[in-house]
Amino acid sequence: MTERRFRFGVVAATARDADEWCGLARRAEELGYATFLTPDTLDTLPPLLALSAAAAATSTIRLGTFVLSVANRPPQQVAWEVGGLGLLSAGRFELGLGAGRPDAERDAARLGVPFGTADQRIRRLEEVVRQVRARPGLTPGPRVLIAASGPRMLGVAARHAETVALGLPASTTEDGLAAPVHLLREAAGEGFDRLELSAGLHVVGDEVPPWLAERMGPDVPADSIAVLRGSPRQMADRLLRRRDAHQISYVTVNAMYADRLAPVVELLAGR
Repeated sequence: MTERRFRFGVVAATARDADEWCGLARRAEELGYATFLTPDTLDTLPPLLALSAAAAATSTIRLGTFVLSVANRPPQQVAWEVGGLGLLSAGRFELGLGAGRPDAERDAARLGVPFGTADQRIRRLEEVVRQVRARPGLTPGPRVLIAASGPRMLGVAARHAETVALGLPASTTEDGLAAPVHLLREAAGEGFDRLELSAGLHVVGDEVPPWLAERMGPDVPADSIAVLRGSPRQMADRLLRRRDAHQISYVTVNAMYADRLAPVVELLAGR
């Protein structure tokens, strides 16, 4: 059985210039985060280019997409670029994939590529994984994270991923984690113990920027899994209870909260 030790990741999307971007990556490394992650949208930095710059500015932190929209690039292109980034980062790259967040279809239209049906995107995601793992020089290849929430994607993630990022709304409560984790356990069978499970934080502390409050919506319960409040020890204890109950050990947070979560990272990372 795999021991689920805590990892923490910082998700950053944009910066005013290269110095600020590289500074974000270095700061995450200094604070003890395991990963520096970036999303895949046309309103943020190009993910693989941005992570190449972050790789050059750091030495130990791992770098990952969070997550690539599989509609935007041919599988062979992803494998080619992932191979290059794996080399340039000295093997620190982790490939995060998704079949398409709710607004990903708009980006595909702007790029002039077909978004496809849900079935087509899921098949493409599986082909991306196959191409990446079959590419010469990528043995054993990057760690693969797949974002999933519904039964079919959880099944795909169970078959192909090392990490499963539960793409759940901010309205999800602690008890609400039970159902998706149960589905994942059923899909993975004996392979469940090898999986790393991840859930992201939207807010750390009591201050919520207006733009983020609007995005999260009005129906965020007091025990939302996306919100972490209290002293560092209280926050750490809540994450420990979550791991005990639902096996979630990989925690991601927006870069704006990286310093605020750092005392929790110090308490739990690698434990």
